[in-house]
Parts: sequence; C-alpha cells; structure tokens
Amino acid sequence: MHPLKDNHKIIFRLSALGDLILTTGVIDFWAEKYGWTFSVITKQQYAAPLEKNPHITEIIKLDKNDLGDSAWITKAGELALKYEGCELIDLHSTLRSRILAMRWRGTVSRYKKFSLERRLFKLTRSSKLEKVLEDKPVTVRYTSAIEKELPDAKELLPHIYLTKSEKCNALSMMKRENLNKNFIALHPYATHPDKAWPREYWRELIKQLDEKGIQWAVVGKDENILNAGKSEWNFTNRLSLRQTSAILQEAKFLVTGDSGPMHLAAGVGTPVIAMFGPTSKVWGFYPAGKYDRILELDLNCRPCSLHGKSNCSKNRECLKKIRPENIMNILLNPNTY
Repeated sequence: MHPLKDNHKIIFRLSALGDLILTTGVIDFWAEKYGWTFSVITKQQYAAPLEKNPHITEIIKLDKNDLGDSAWITKAGELALKYEGCELIDLHSTLRSRILAMRWRGTVSRYKKFSLERRLFKLTRSSKLEKVLEDKPVTVRYTSAIEKELPDAKELLPHIYLTKSEKCNALSMMKRENLNKNFIALHPYATHPDKAWPREYWRELIKQLDEKGIQWAVVGKDENILNAGKSEWNFTNRLSLRQTSAILQEAKFLVTGDSGPMHLAAGVGTPVIAMFGPTSKVWGFYPAGKYDRILELDLNCRPCSLHGKSNCSKNRECLKKIRPENIMNILLNPNTY
C-alpha cells in the first residue's frame, strides 16, 4: 500500500512529446485544486519536460524493453503492486493503459478521448462536431477523467519548470552566438513529411527577417539540417529538450508546424505561430495561449490525418498556400491578428 495513497495520483501518458507536455497544465490545475502530488508513467525519451515540476514526485520512465507484449503485462503487475491503493488516471486510453488498469489495485479514472467524434468529423465535416471538438482541446478532455464540470482551456496552459541554472546557460549560449533576446525561433522540421512547410519557404522567411534586421534561430532535430545561412544561429541537433525550452523562453515567437517544440514553447510562455496542414486545430492538440496564432486553410480535403501520416495527393496545397509573407505580417503586426 502506497503511504500517500489518498493524495497521490498516478498519471499514465506514454507519448508523444506534445501530448505529454499538455498534461503539465492539468497537473498544475489538480495540484492547486486538490493538493495532489503525482507520479507520471511515460516513455523515457519524452520525460525531460516533466523534470523539476514541484507537483511530480516521480517520473516512471519506460523503455522499449518494458513495453513488449509479455514484458508489459509483467511490468503492469509490478506497478500495480508498488502503487496499490493509489488512483490511476489514464490520460492515454490505449491497449497498454487498459492492460495496466486490469491489473491495477485501486481506482482507475480515464479521460474521454472523443475518438468517435473525431472519426465522424473526418468523414462528415460536420460543423456541429467541429465546434464540439474545438471547444474541448486535449487539455480540457484530460480533465474529464476527474472533473464533472470541465474547466476552460486558459486554466490548463502547459508549464515547463526551468531552473535558474538552465535559464542562465541559455543566456550564456545566446551571448556566445551574438543572439539577443526577443529573436524569432524557427522550427522547420516535422516527424511526418506532409506536415512540413516547404524548405524554400523557410529560407525565404529567413531572408525577409534578415532584411528587417530581425534576429532568428533554428531549433529542433533532423537528419537533413536546414541550410539557413548563419550557422551560429542554427541550433539543430545541438540542444536537449530542456535546453531547447530554455532557449525558446527568450524568443519573441516560435514559428513552427504542428510539432512537439510547439508545445515546448507554450510550456515556457512563448507565443507560437503554428501552421496546420494535414492535421487541424479541431483534433485538439493546439496551443491555447492568448497570443498563440494558428494558420490553417479551409480546404475540403483537410484535415486528412490525425498525426500527419497520410500521403498527400494534392502536393501539400494546405501548407504551400501559407506564404512567408503571412508569417511576416503577424511578426510585424502581432496585435492585429
């Protein structure tokens, strides 16, 4: 029996990076409302944004050896025994989380995933369903595991807790590269090719920023590094997740596609300009801060994918019609959008 079982909750969310970051605002909300502390079960490669969170006493980091079919059944039993009596809050609702729930020795609460509504919307493009889904972003859906009256998304903004040392190191790195505060951060990479804004658009945006004397920096990881001119401002593959977060905190905006770094920026309070192509705001995985901006086109073919894995038959028209000039207009006139 866990000694803090009444006020200590176990959260399950394995992936992906952005989805996990979105749990942090919900954790803050529940910690303030109920005084709870948390252990979080997640994949090892996504755990870093949860570190230093004052409400999280333990991050249970799983690797691929833990998640094989028979291995997971065994691991689930070990976790159920260790945290006997604690409530399990399932914020993933997958086969693995349901196996864990079957073995759990305590209360299990699960969020409403809206899977049926999402599938129906993709088939019908119903305006009614669109409103239902947009009004309930993933952070709000997460709270449905516990709350009967769902809070507003503005109460659930993600929060990555950086240390003073991490912030100082970011400033030192920027000083070495002659990069000042309030630069424009750029994340030109995508896990799935159809979610990527064209490389030539990124280079044109950088050219326009240079012409206006606006500093910029590239962040992210990719095998094919964007040739961006000033190599000292290209931090591709040079930063950890927490270092990226610390750098992003000093930016005026992050320009990105629908990506993990989009949520890193939101987690440190940096406004985001996000371009959605095959995915959509309606899926719920979008930044909801006051100054965040989402660019997406009203095309009959979109959204065509939940995660951006579909092979586009229209040559990524949904992203190609978003021009560098559209981004520059927001950067130069942020209060008019």
